[in-house]
Parts: sequence; structure tokens; C-alpha cells
Amino acid sequence: MAHIHEKIDFTVAIFVVHDGRVLLIHHRKLDKWLPLGGHIELDEDPEQAALREAKEESGLDVELLGERPPTTEPGTRALIGPRFLDIHRINDTHEHIGLIYWARPKGGDVALAVEEHHDIRWAGATELDSLQPPMSNAVKWYCRKALEETRNAEAGTRKSGASES
Repeated sequence: MAHIHEKIDFTVAIFVVHDGRVLLIHHRKLDKWLPLGGHIELDEDPEQAALREAKEESGLDVELLGERPPTTEPGTRALIGPRFLDIHRINDTHEHIGLIYWARPKGGDVALAVEEHHDIRWAGATELDSLQPPMSNAVKWYCRKALEETRNAEAGTRKSGASES
């Protein structure tokens, strides 16, 4: 998608985690390993953009992880907040404000978007340092944080489920 504004755009990054691995794409144009993601379009909110980008770039339907406040009422819809926000320079005159989400797959089959990516793969924490071309330190940090936090959440769910039975 084209940039909406000449100086700044809002984007989403979706770190999809499953079985202790995170889904990554090797971006064709940028020649970088990245999470799923892209621009938030004018006719969508950040959640819709994250779900759309995940589906377009991987073939997966995903569930965003996080808390949705109980404040939806006529005229207001509460959104799941991103886990992190960042701002990153694209070139000398353009920046992206990134809304960074954790997610898990809930359906579909992983499929390579050949027009956009060279490769798509699940990677564990130990594989992140050996990817070629090398992944940026920021993306590696987010990958590891997503893996850590989703592992801890799954362990907490198993413990609470086990104590209730």
C-alpha cells in the first residue's frame, strides 16, 4: 500500500507465536526478516489492520493477545491495545509509528505471499541469531519477548486449569 502521509504513517507488526516459535517473513523488497505486518489503511482500525495483514501475509487467521477493556457501548468500540509502540525511520523524510502485537494462530494454513516475500518460517529463540540476512536487534528483541511472554501465559493457563480440576 502507498503511504497515507508524506511524513508519517501508522503500521502494525504481528508476532504470531505457536509451540515456542515465532512466525517470520523474509521481506522481498527490504531483504530483511520481519514479523507479519504493514500499514493501517484509512478505513480500518489497528485491530482490523493486524488481522488483515496476518491473513494476507501468512494465510493464517490469528487471535490478537492482550486485554480489551469492557468499555464498548454505542459509538465506542474498545480495542485490544498493542503490547508495544515504536517509531522507526523509513528514509530521511518518512517515519512509521508501529503498533506491536502478540498473536496466536487460530486457523488456516501457512502460505508464502510470493509477491511480497522470499520465505516464511517458524523460528525458535535459538535460531534468531543465525538467520540470513541477519535480523535487526530490535526485531530479535520483540521476537524473544513475544516468545517469553506467551510461554509464561501458556504456563499460567495450564497451572490454573490444572488446579481447578
